[in-house]
Amino acid sequence: MRQDLMSLPKTLAVDVARNLVMVARLIDEDPEQAYGYSRVALRLASRVASVREAAGFAAYANQKYAEALAEFRAARRMTGSVELWPVMADCERGLGRPERAVTMAGEPETHKLDKAGQVEMRLVAAGARRDMGQLDAAIVTLQSPELTAHSVQPWTARLRYAYAEALLAAGREDEAREWFARALEADKDGSTDASDRLAELDGVEFLDVADEAGGEAPAEERDGESVKDEPVKGEPTDGPADGESGRRD
Repeated sequence: MRQDLMSLPKTLAVDVARNLVMVARLIDEDPEQAYGYSRVALRLASRVASVREAAGFAAYANQKYAEALAEFRAARRMTGSVELWPVMADCERGLGRPERAVTMAGEPETHKLDKAGQVEMRLVAAGARRDMGQLDAAIVTLQSPELTAHSVQPWTARLRYAYAEALLAAGREDEAREWFARALEADKDGSTDASDRLAELDGVEFLDVADEAGGEAPAEERDGESVKDEPVKGEPTDGPADGESGRRD
């Protein structure tokens, strides 16, 4: 990204970089605001591939799939890279075209992806099969050496989790429970809710201790009044322009 920005005048490059940094910081916790910053960067440097890619991910995080797909396609034209192929296919799912995502999974670009990209493509293709009601095909799509490998990779937990979900959707509950457990075993950073799914399958119910103990009602319910959110000090009020890219399951 730094290399891309070197094509811009220094002052402009700094302004674009600041907006891209805010996109990265906010995309998980406040995707709407991250999207606003991405639009500023896009307005300033629409001919920079990294900016188009960041704008695509920000749109994707806000479920603006048509816009995200357009930005990813633009970035791909600029770089010639196939790296964005899986997320482009997932945008097709988001647009209600799962059959297109399945077709993309079988195209030559998929074979040019690195291992992580190929696993991501499997996840997208399996999700598309489930969208189409093809549960058995979704299960088969996820069956791969990466699923059963003993070594834990960054994608292992999500791959096992998706396989458990497909099994559960197909009514194979016992097998699903086993794979949720295996997903949890590989999930070192809490990227899935496998523990909650296991609890559900085991019939464990979580109770709100405060409610059970007759705890104090939330502030917005006291005295029959509603408590409005207070603005955070230092937060821009006029949108990103004044200050400042599964997953889908």
